[in-house]
Amino acid sequence: MEDATPTTDEHIQWLSTRQASERLGVTLRTLYRFIDEGQIPAYQFGRVIRLKAADVVRFIEASRITPGTLKHLYPEPKSESSG
Repeated sequence: MEDATPTTDEHIQWLSTRQASERLGVTLRTLYRFIDEGQIPAYQFGRVIRLKAADVVRFIEASRITPGTLKHLYPEPKSESSG
């Protein structure tokens, strides 16, 4: 019979929702929305919700803005027509 214990030596660092929201620089409400939308994994142990620190880091890296994709936020100023 095989042991169900993981064979990796990985140590999981758990973050509370408060710690994760502070690390991300967002409100708890925004973090809960990210979790509910499936953008970042979270785990519930009884009434406590925890996130893996490594998942938070992956979420941060996946959220990186690609250069050249924000032009819609700063449209070219309209030139005044001379009449």
